[in-house]
Amino acid sequence: MAPQLGKALILMGLVLVVMGAAVWALGSVPMIGRLPGDIYMRRGNLTIYFPITTAIVVSVILSLLLALLRR
Repeated sequence: MAPQLGKALILMGLVLVVMGAAVWALGSVPMIGRLPGDIYMRRGNLTIYFPITTAIVVSVILSLLLALLRR
């Protein structure tokens, strides 16, 4: 069981590194995080941001990617 757990942890770590690099690289793209449907409110010193559409898009892309990797 230990070798399988180790492989799973390494794979999850690599996935996190790739996702982090993608977020870092795409952070300069103005569309990411500012899609229509994302809720952004600013009132004085308070800023509230709910990236609903961005979360849905990322979820769909990751689901498709994971479905392709399983085959």
